[in-house]
Amino acid sequence: MNRSSSLFEEKKKNVVKVERFVSGEAGPIEEQGTFEQTLRPSSFDDYPGQVFVKENLKTYVQAARARQRCLDHVILHGPPGLGKTTLAHIIANELAVPFHQTSGPAIDKPGDLAGILAGIEANSLLFIDEIHRLNIQVEEVLYSAMEDFCIDIVIGQGPTARTVRMPLQPFTLVGATTRLSSLSRPFLSRFGIQEKLDYYDDESICLILNRSARVLGIQLSQEGALELACRSRGTPRIANRLLRRVWDFAQVAGKSQVERAIVEFALRRLDIDRYGLDRTDREILRTISEKYGGGPVGIETLAATLGEEKSTVEEVYEPYLVHRGFIRRGPRGRSLTDLGAASF
Repeated sequence: MNRSSSLFEEKKKNVVKVERFVSGEAGPIEEQGTFEQTLRPSSFDDYPGQVFVKENLKTYVQAARARQRCLDHVILHGPPGLGKTTLAHIIANELAVPFHQTSGPAIDKPGDLAGILAGIEANSLLFIDEIHRLNIQVEEVLYSAMEDFCIDIVIGQGPTARTVRMPLQPFTLVGATTRLSSLSRPFLSRFGIQEKLDYYDDESICLILNRSARVLGIQLSQEGALELACRSRGTPRIANRLLRRVWDFAQVAGKSQVERAIVEFALRRLDIDRYGLDRTDREILRTISEKYGGGPVGIETLAATLGEEKSTVEEVYEPYLVHRGFIRRGPRGRSLTDLGAASF
């Protein structure tokens, strides 16, 4: 492998992970799967929000079942915590096929992938989370696996090496990524279905919170659900996380129901404001306002002032602030909007 390939793979595996309560990334308990599996819907009809994506996927699944053939390969992309893994489970449930799950970092060598593919049943769904973290060699093995349902294995070394083509059972690959641009063009082109998940509106988050409350046995008032939804950054994972923490405060306070007052008290203790912003978000907005006159300020300068890496600011903190209109990005840098100036 040449040096440029090594650097490219290293860059793809260099993933920023910042622990924040309002992060859409799964926390330690959520990564174990027990919490999210409890709240995860099993059908499209039980899945609130993402109407266009959901209806499109439902159509593709119905067509695949009518033809009695594998569903085309699917790539789901968008910010973390929006339900990509949940949708993969729903697709498998609706197709009534076996579900196999792994992640990009777990597949280190082509041999690892070959072992996974050789062990799956016909028409199975293989879900690869963080698929953008696959290295180039593994991607190249997937090319023939996705198109022809076979892989080429090199046996031996040197002059005696030979290639053996191993047939595979037909399968559907579903990949999830927060960085679609990190996938190579040849790899991305092999996904016949490409759907983007966006942040949820407050109404959809309310539906998710009410469902989660029923599953967990929490008495949640409509006003409490709306207050939680407004502060959940349009992300179901954050909404469910906040619901559990507010429930803790309600139980300790002797409350039988999670109402708006206890939500406001709990989130004040968690330092999450009415917009869902935490201390770091407000520090970014205050820095742009007070040190750079509201902007524009270059991302390198802003990151240096905050004492953060440029990639951390761009990939962890900035997306939601831009999405909700607190800051705007321009050719000269980042600037505060009127909403951003009034938010701290």
